[in-house]
Amino acid sequence: MNNADFWASVRSIIAEGFSPEGLLKLDSYAEQFISGRLVYQRFSSREQYGCAIGGTTNVIASLLAGAEDCPNQDVAHTLSDFQSELERGAKQETVIECWAKAVGCWNDNVDSLLQSSFGEEIAEGGEAMVYDHGATLIKSIGLDYFILPILALDRISLHNAYFPETQLIVLGFGRDSKNEFKIICEQPFIVGSHVSDNEIAGYMRRMGFELKNARNWTYATPDIYLSDMHDENVIIAENGAFCVVDCDIRINTPELRQGGIRKLTTKVKFL
Repeated sequence: MNNADFWASVRSIIAEGFSPEGLLKLDSYAEQFISGRLVYQRFSSREQYGCAIGGTTNVIASLLAGAEDCPNQDVAHTLSDFQSELERGAKQETVIECWAKAVGCWNDNVDSLLQSSFGEEIAEGGEAMVYDHGATLIKSIGLDYFILPILALDRISLHNAYFPETQLIVLGFGRDSKNEFKIICEQPFIVGSHVSDNEIAGYMRRMGFELKNARNWTYATPDIYLSDMHDENVIIAENGAFCVVDCDIRINTPELRQGGIRKLTTKVKFL
């Protein structure tokens, strides 16, 4: 199977409304992705492994978002870049929602579900609500920083690749009381101590990242853009390891103007 055949197959599964046969085929593609026989050229091998660490739900949602990551050429010329991105984002949300409902990992009221299951949130960030689940945290992550679900899913895969100590497992999807799309994840709860910005900077240098902007704690390599690396998002665990619990991590493309050399693609190949 080549790249064109693969995406034609995925789009056919979507068009047919996620029939039982289609769902089985998606599960097979996910298994091939996780085993490395299906290579997603958007990612390095390390990053594809990070996507797989996020679970089958993360893998299939990432592929479904990839199938809807092309703008509608019939109307693209009439829309601004922002409007076009909103349209792509809405299509990606819709296809993930339809699939998640078909497999039972969708909730129409995430706020109510999480509060009834775990009580009031223990923390709230720019795009996430955090709930206590004992040895783990449950996070309801929105699209505030991304618009496109594919980019929010990239963030989870990249986080797992570069910060596996605090890996994110995708449990499902839903909408909150404002009808906003949410990704529900589970992450280990790390007991640790405060770390200074200077210590974080040293940790980043050891990982090969260069400081780009101290005001928003932005670091980068030619491959990866990383920001929000401040002392509330990084802790030192009891064993002395640095643990990044939250950050804005992206594939570093030239458009980010941080020395990036990567291009976003949804091409695949089979080994």
